[in-house]
Amino acid sequence: MADRAGQRPGASDAPAEQDRDGRRPILQSLGAGIVTGAADDDPSAIGTYASAGARFGPAILWLAPLLLPMMFVSVYLSAKIGQVYGRGLFACIRDQFPRWLLYPIVTIAFTGNIIEAAADLGGVGAALNLLLPVPTPLIVAGAAALIFGLQLLGSYPLIRAIFRWLALVLFAYVVAAILARPDLGTVLRGTFVPHIPFTADFLSILVACIGTSLSAYVYTWQSNQEVEEQICEGRIRLWQRKGASKRQLQRTQRNVLTGMIFSNLILYFIILATGVTLHRSGQTAVDTAAQAAQALAPLAGSAASLLFAAGVVGVGFLAVPVMTTGAAYDLVQGIGRQGSLHDKPRDNPVFYGTIAAVTLLAVGLNFLGFNPMRALVWSGIVQGFTVPPLLLLMMILTNRKQVVGARRNGRWTNALGWTTTFVTFAATGALVVSWLG
Repeated sequence: MADRAGQRPGASDAPAEQDRDGRRPILQSLGAGIVTGAADDDPSAIGTYASAGARFGPAILWLAPLLLPMMFVSVYLSAKIGQVYGRGLFACIRDQFPRWLLYPIVTIAFTGNIIEAAADLGGVGAALNLLLPVPTPLIVAGAAALIFGLQLLGSYPLIRAIFRWLALVLFAYVVAAILARPDLGTVLRGTFVPHIPFTADFLSILVACIGTSLSAYVYTWQSNQEVEEQICEGRIRLWQRKGASKRQLQRTQRNVLTGMIFSNLILYFIILATGVTLHRSGQTAVDTAAQAAQALAPLAGSAASLLFAAGVVGVGFLAVPVMTTGAAYDLVQGIGRQGSLHDKPRDNPVFYGTIAAVTLLAVGLNFLGFNPMRALVWSGIVQGFTVPPLLLLMMILTNRKQVVGARRNGRWTNALGWTTTFVTFAATGALVVSWLG
């Protein structure tokens, strides 16, 4: 982002209080990583992981440790672009790649955010409907209005603080899994002894889990959150944000790792909770997170069911603004404009108008009778197909001197990044082969 006027309260030309070597405070940085990790476990992802647990049971728990390093490296690469380049992911792609490559990726990412936001609003509505005797469409509209009001009127520090508190609700899935009383031996075997049936059904779930855990909206949010945090510290102009020390990047690695461990832990316990209850009882078809919560009640108790539903609601209120704001970042950066949550709405109508339009479209999909949650796993599969090319671009960008200068990827980052890129291409390729066969 270039120089800007009309900042919201909370941004100034004077750097905010930082620790001794100019880095942001530890708790503030860790909170940023936790927010990203929580947003990665949005209601759509919860539904996908619940579906995986219901279909294959604890035998698929090994997916969590497999996905953790892939989640870490992909989010770290996007964070590195925002921190070192000083601009968001799609602004960097626009600067470094031709338009024929930029526009299709922006279009896919933008459309994906709308569908995911619609699915998450539908998930919030369905989960709250289990607790309140209010029609789901009214809940969806009310939730969307509340979320957009926060984005429109709230300062970035306020939004960040609310997101951090909302992230804590995801621990409900840990408690729900414990209440289900899993067998320790079964859990350990499922975690450390991979069972891989080479069927189209399993490969679909595998690609869906990769797609939801490595979602493109997470990359967009993380890269732009790095920029927003720097603006919050007073580095408003682009030249102030360019570059990062080795110690700053090491801290970013730790923060991202913390957030992804948090996200992965929740992923693990969602699969565990549904695997030892729904799968064991023969309820292998789960279409929505709300349906999973409802089905848990007679098997793991009403407390587990309520906790599962509460997690959907809480993280939905976190994930929806991440997606609608992410769509706005994608669009404005794709067309060469600027956009920040530090901007006042009257000074950046394109950015906030995009957030409003995406929110309305997401609500509209629910009112039109199209329930995106029913196509949940397919949505994850589509995201799974978009992950490999985005990872490829991020690997190129973070090894390009004109983007990150001397902070190009080290040996281990490159090894993990290229391995993750290869695995995502291989998983989607195997799924296509299974379809053709």
